[in-house]
Amino acid sequence: MTTTILPDEGRRRLRRRRLIAVAFVLPALAINLLVIAGPAVSGLYYAWTDWNGFSAPNFTGLENARRLIEDPAFWNALGHNFIWLVLFLTVPMAMGLVGAFMLSRVRRGASLFRVVFFIPYVIASVVNAQIWKSLLDPATGIAAQLDRMGITWLNDVYFFGDSNLSLYSVAFVDNWHFWGFLVVLFLAAMQGVDPSLFEAARIDGAGPLREFWHITLPGIRATLMFAIMIISLGSLLAFDYSFALTGGGPAGSSDLVSLLVNRTAFTALEPGYASFMALAISLLGGVLLVIFHFIRRNEDSR
Repeated sequence: MTTTILPDEGRRRLRRRRLIAVAFVLPALAINLLVIAGPAVSGLYYAWTDWNGFSAPNFTGLENARRLIEDPAFWNALGHNFIWLVLFLTVPMAMGLVGAFMLSRVRRGASLFRVVFFIPYVIASVVNAQIWKSLLDPATGIAAQLDRMGITWLNDVYFFGDSNLSLYSVAFVDNWHFWGFLVVLFLAAMQGVDPSLFEAARIDGAGPLREFWHITLPGIRATLMFAIMIISLGSLLAFDYSFALTGGGPAGSSDLVSLLVNRTAFTALEPGYASFMALAISLLGGVLLVIFHFIRRNEDSR
């Protein structure tokens, strides 16, 4: 074993560099502790109380847990979150993969298509929601324009007002905004796949479908896992489009847990119980992260 002894001047310089590095890190660390860790710890505390936001919180033990188990509104919202998860693990994933694979074969104008697909993702969700709210408005939107042309099959369809359609209509708008991000993500991963593999496959007579299945998908496996992970966690936290388009209605048909937490905390003035719901959904997200960790570890060990 070889030991290197630094001269005093060298040690002082090394120590000074470390202090400068710590000085740069400390402000960001302090902000993170204040903005993230502080509310997280306080939320963990209030989750076990009956705090109403104004009076002193009283520790209630497992009362919030018992109430959550018996709360049909929570299970209704959680069920919608799982429907949301299934929808987003299938439709935008498939659209993103197909769109990226087709773009990877475009030789001219690929950058233009990439920008076009990505535009909805960079527009604020409130703006996207208002655009689609106007388009799907039965009185002034697409249905009204079709009606003027004698096409009446959309006249009595209330996308955001029908309890059978509201959740899927909101998911459709969110999907429209999100799938372009997946196209760009998958396209970047596909461009990292060794081109010689595609050339070898073409020499062997493989068509586009076989190239996609046997070369592209295995080549972007890590990116696919990342996309599945962010979609899974994002499905538990989905909020903005449902809030802007339906507010969870009608009659809770498009309600999500994040909306219910927000309503319980700020409308019903029960932030203690809302904190427990948020804690439950955070634990569920933690379980998903552990599952993904073991899946990735198994993938890496192969």
